[in-house]
Amino acid sequence: MTDQGNNQTTENHPGKAPAPEGGAPEPGAVFGKVDSAGEAVRAATQSRYGLMRVIATFRGWWRDDVIGAVEHDDVIEKRRDECAMSEHYLFMTAMSAGIAVIGLLQSSTAVVIGAMLLSPLMGPIIGLGFAIAISDYQWLKQAGRSLFWGSVLAVFLCFLLVFFSPITTITPEIAGRTQPNLFDLFVALFSGLAGAYAMIRGRANAIVGVAIATALMPPLAVVGFGLATFNWTVFSGALLLYVTNLVTIALTAWGLAKLYGFEGRLSQRQSQFQNGVIILVFFALAVPLGLSLRTIAWEANAQRIVREEITDAFEGEGRLAELDIAFSENAVGVTATMFSPEFISDADASIADALSKRLDREVELTIAQVETGSGAGDAEQAELAAVRASEEQAASARANALANRLSLVAGVPESDVTIDSTRRRATVRAVRLDGAEFAAYRTLEMRIAATEPDWVIELLPPVGDLPGGVEFDDDGLTSEGAEALAVIEWAAKRTGLPIVLTGSEAQAEQAAERLRNNGVSVEVEPSFGPVRADWAGR
Repeated sequence: MTDQGNNQTTENHPGKAPAPEGGAPEPGAVFGKVDSAGEAVRAATQSRYGLMRVIATFRGWWRDDVIGAVEHDDVIEKRRDECAMSEHYLFMTAMSAGIAVIGLLQSSTAVVIGAMLLSPLMGPIIGLGFAIAISDYQWLKQAGRSLFWGSVLAVFLCFLLVFFSPITTITPEIAGRTQPNLFDLFVALFSGLAGAYAMIRGRANAIVGVAIATALMPPLAVVGFGLATFNWTVFSGALLLYVTNLVTIALTAWGLAKLYGFEGRLSQRQSQFQNGVIILVFFALAVPLGLSLRTIAWEANAQRIVREEITDAFEGEGRLAELDIAFSENAVGVTATMFSPEFISDADASIADALSKRLDREVELTIAQVETGSGAGDAEQAELAAVRASEEQAASARANALANRLSLVAGVPESDVTIDSTRRRATVRAVRLDGAEFAAYRTLEMRIAATEPDWVIELLPPVGDLPGGVEFDDDGLTSEGAEALAVIEWAAKRTGLPIVLTGSEAQAEQAAERLRNNGVSVEVEPSFGPVRADWAGR
């Protein structure tokens, strides 16, 4: 009966292999048509066995042919050597930092790339990841110490070069490293994977591309630039980019080292805690970078909306020649040049109103309309108008760039900068910078003013202490005294407050006369000792 039943079943389903004794399906059995719940269960079981066999085969291949081909001891020994804080490491770090900051100040991409190639910082960073993976805390301390002192050396050298440099303009290369976003994290992630893989598998030629992609040294150079120019916005943005690259590459190296069988001596509970901390660090970096990316995406969408609104207002008959958009915290500034056969009188107001509704921000719009005709005179007039419009737009773009630089220097939003394009005057009130005296604010103003000789630049400092004393010798004011008096004069003009000079009457009167001639309100209170300056009424 049983044999007949089995044969009958087999005949009814010729594509199905017979079940062995006990009814359990063979892992390699091939089921044909399924006509019952029991056969469905057997088919699912067979599928599960097949997937498990594929997974087991892959794990065996990875263990024997991939992990087994890696010389773990040799890899660890080479990585240790690259983490040592040697004379070579410090020298190459210093040279890379010097080249990087010069390239940034000159806005030379080629020079900056050269600095990336020289930088030896990738070694200690990858070493951090491997040390965490194998739980070698002596190695972890060695890599951390090398990385710390290398970073400090790079920042300090860049600080000195910028501080004594006559050029301290925020170039596009510098500005590009002050607003990191989520894409920077992904670049560091993929670069860390490539770098760690190259070091594990001995593919040294790939390290060159990884060094260029991660760009570890340029952010450090910008950190030094921010310190030298007392610019917290530049400093904090570049530091966040550097920390993002550093942490992401180190943790990516840790993950790849684990994948390639580099094991530590942690208990299961310790390993779980370590994994949780690493995931938390990734999320902590992703949040601020994601917010920055969201801002960039909004600005890109806003540019599309602006172009769309301007084009639609002219019913598709005009041609948008030039468009410049400046974003600030609460407003959007737009300047455009439009070639159109018909002049629209209220275009600026109507388009600005539509844009304000769509962008949910105040929009300041200026459109230079150029009427195009068919005659030779019309063409010539249109060409002249286009030239004038281009010049006006270039001046507007330069004013916007100046406002952006002043906001970075003063540490305030761009909306706090007052730009008077007609009189070519730019004014901004700076926030209080830790440790900065009037001389520092005056130097920042002079550096910006040197790059804009056609403009009057006024950086209004917070009220603080005036220079300690005005030095005199037998011949009169010393060079140090003259410099102190110049700072006092500048501070009085920028704050609008009167000055009182105390000290030797003859010397105080001499200094006061010099200040009065330059439009400063001064009082003299004779006393003993050197000449000192203070705010009147204190």
